Amino acid sequence: MVVKVYGPAFASPKRVLICLVEKEIEFETVPVDIIKGEHKDPEYLKLQPFGVVPVIQDGDYTLYESRAIIRYYAEKYKSQGTDLLGKTIEERGTVEQWLEVEAQNYHPPLYNLVLHVLFSAKMGFPADAKVIEESEKNLGKVLDIYEERLSKSKYLAGDFFSLADLSHIPFTNYLGAMGKMYLIKEREHVSAWWDDISSRPSWKKVLELYPAPILE
Repeated sequence: MVVKVYGPAFASPKRVLICLVEKEIEFETVPVDIIKGEHKDPEYLKLQPFGVVPVIQDGDYTLYESRAIIRYYAEKYKSQGTDLLGKTIEERGTVEQWLEVEAQNYHPPLYNLVLHVLFSAKMGFPADAKVIEESEKNLGKVLDIYEERLSKSKYLAGDFFSLADLSHIPFTNYLGAMGKMYLIKEREHVSAWWDDISSRPSWKKVLELYPAPILE
């Protein structure tokens, strides 16, 4: 059964697509244009009542929330493709810890930057300079903690690439489009980590197949 992924052009669905490529799972995609409001269409809301992307359909099984989806596939196909969960319960706990850090500490300021710097004009609201300034400052504080962590291990959960690293890739990639990649590059260990994870064949394949939406 081929997995169906909705909304492949956008960052959260790309989180799922990287996971599927790493796990060697076949998939097909269904475009959902957020900028045009297609995520609020009644038919789409039957799949995702909160009106965000992604959603996956795996046979008769439907699941939304990108981090829940990548956990699901990493577990379902644990013995296939890249092991993204770790080999021991302790490694799994550390993967889960950093997945939560990404969701609760890293993602919110980065998402606000992306929203106000890149998408505000297309989505019809003014960029808020104060939000941009505060979000960049808060993201920098989080990255200082990452710098300390990554001075001790190659990846966030240890010396193996995992869901914890994977989950960062699509939104971090937007820093380049915003002219703010210096937030990564000015931190030695964060920079080395980013160069590593953003060079993975899975991410290159996803970018090749599903370029980011044009925002001009």
